[in-house]
Amino acid sequence: MLDIYSERVAIFIDGANLFTTSRTLGFDVDYKNLLAYFRQRSYLVRAYYYTALLETEEYTPLRPLVDWLGYNGYSVVTKPAKEFTDATGRRRVKGSVDIEMAVDILDLTPHLDHVVIFSGDGDLRRLVEAVQRRGVSVTVISTIHTQPPIIADELRRQADAFLDLVHLAEHITRRQVEPRARITKAATRPLLARATPADPFLEETEIPE
Repeated sequence: MLDIYSERVAIFIDGANLFTTSRTLGFDVDYKNLLAYFRQRSYLVRAYYYTALLETEEYTPLRPLVDWLGYNGYSVVTKPAKEFTDATGRRRVKGSVDIEMAVDILDLTPHLDHVVIFSGDGDLRRLVEAVQRRGVSVTVISTIHTQPPIIADELRRQADAFLDLVHLAEHITRRQVEPRARITKAATRPLLARATPADPFLEETEIPE
């Protein structure tokens, strides 16, 4: 196995998925810290951030973030979000970025040793399988500390390694916050014991009694 510090790594972030996951767990992601975390542990080839934007709105809170990311080390991929009204008359917004992510991952795979995907979407399972057939390892980052879990079971099983966002939070959060009450020591301890040992990005963590 390659030394993780010389592995060629790229990270691919489903922005909406990561936002929902981190907010549900009770913290905000600091994207500067996230980038630094992977740069310290690997040869980071590229960091992609994907999101859908509503073009019908003059201002969206996502725009400042997207602009900042583009100037600070991320390759930002956006697509128009589609707005529609469902059967109950409620306004809905649809904007999956799975295809855009899949194209970029497969394009870059020949130049990588390791792909890191921030998403829990089960539709990505076949993509992960295709990357693995090309000899590249895949780590998926999401969480099982929600009810129901945000990560799809089929995606977790397919990945070479699964890293729960709970265990990464201290490295990438804007501020130190206590996990929400439902994430207890009793729930966390056994997960660490069986956490994927193949995951090169998560160092051993001691949980105080």
